[in-house]
Amino acid sequence: MIRLILAGIACLALTLSGCKGACRKLSEKLCDCSDTTYARQSCILLAGNKESQASPTAADNAVCQPLIDTCDCHALDSAVGKQNCGLALRPDAGAASN
Repeated sequence: MIRLILAGIACLALTLSGCKGACRKLSEKLCDCSDTTYARQSCILLAGNKESQASPTAADNAVCQPLIDTCDCHALDSAVGKQNCGLALRPDAGAASN
């Protein structure tokens, strides 16, 4: 019984601490590119809803992690900028699957 209570407290603490996976962080970074506060908040809310529906795996988060550092709002108009944010495939990504 005590283990169950401790497990519940641990789960609640993790939920309240706002632990976010790499894909959620990347989504929120992309939301920061929005022009207005309203658009940014709507984007963040949508990202949270989508994450709860899709539940990214550890493999998904491993793909998102390096993109957090390379993603730049100012470069989203270019192909490389989209690739650096995970919004487009890199040209060499297709060659690996052949």
